[in-house]
Amino acid sequence: MSPEPRPLHVLMVLESNFPVVGGGGAESQVRTLALGLREQGHRVTVLTPLHDRALTPARIGRHAGIPVLRLDYPRIRLLGSLVLWLRLLAFLARRGRRYDAWHVHIAHYLGALTAMMGERLRRPVVVKVSGWWELRKGLLGAARGPVARLGRRWLRRASAQQAISRRIEHELLRLGFARERIVALPNAIDTRRFALRAAPAAAGHPAAIYVGRLVPEKGLDLLLDAWADAFGNCADARLRLVGAGPLDAALRARAAQLGIAARVEFLGQRADVAGLLGAADFGVLPSHIEGLSNTLLEFMASGLPVVASRVSGSEDFLVDGRNGWLFEAGARAELAERLRAAAQCGRTGLYRLGCQAREDVCARADLAVVVARLVSLYRGGQPDAMMAPAAADRGS
Repeated sequence: MSPEPRPLHVLMVLESNFPVVGGGGAESQVRTLALGLREQGHRVTVLTPLHDRALTPARIGRHAGIPVLRLDYPRIRLLGSLVLWLRLLAFLARRGRRYDAWHVHIAHYLGALTAMMGERLRRPVVVKVSGWWELRKGLLGAARGPVARLGRRWLRRASAQQAISRRIEHELLRLGFARERIVALPNAIDTRRFALRAAPAAAGHPAAIYVGRLVPEKGLDLLLDAWADAFGNCADARLRLVGAGPLDAALRARAAQLGIAARVEFLGQRADVAGLLGAADFGVLPSHIEGLSNTLLEFMASGLPVVASRVSGSEDFLVDGRNGWLFEAGARAELAERLRAAAQCGRTGLYRLGCQAREDVCARADLAVVVARLVSLYRGGQPDAMMAPAAADRGS
């Protein structure tokens, strides 16, 4: 009988504040994965820049029991970046061998430097490509010049590039990344935190919920317009918006202008999101752009079918009439049609679709499933270029 493999010590490199008040997608994933790995007996340390001394003043700290090391640097343009890069390289050169694997969570300059050092120190480096910012505005997108070209070359040389959606996988191939180094692996969700909601009473108009930032890229003005189109004369149609952001006042004014203010609740930032999801009948995600929405996974894990725009990530998990509905991003009439289709299912019909949604997300994005594949990569396993089959491929 072969002995159990020894526990790993993983370094997670994040090019943003950790933790972040309210949470961001990359930051939330670092926390989720770190806790999941720790539960299996592994150790995780997070390395991040000390971007905001007001939020995270300590260079060494802990978050939810996770050790966090922060690299300080001067707040001077160009010089600050250079100092930060040199301090990252010095840290990895001095202490990088203490960790069995390095996992980069934003594919930008710190990720490129980490990939370069991993090759030199013979450490597996997994670089996660998680969204539109990296591919449009970051090192893989708008960045130009010899330093950017060198950085992209180093990112390509990482042991594995984690693409969290099929669209991102295809984009990496278009950018010249080697197919054999790409692992199509979605964000993870601890489905135990989001219990399947109780079967609802059949009576009553279905209630919808949105969770996320109130910012332009989330398409909430479109959602309000489509909600008014779909349910303008229905006094029982309820929409709850959970989250905060710069568009709060403008969205409230728009709801009033559309005559639906009494049926749209602005709940602000909340700590009891799981409970709010349990009281809803379906989720809505009208984003113009995403990588893979953590909120989508939370909706599905809670047993909510989802009406979502056909963007990266959502199109991998949702199948019309199986576990939700898709519409083209920005298409107001189509969104209104999908909202009406959801309402016409009734609360009992939506519950049945939601049970399927939970089954689908557990099969592909449950924390245990994702961590098992990551541990294989950390131990030097070969990336799998094929993503697990989408619901549409498995059939209904």
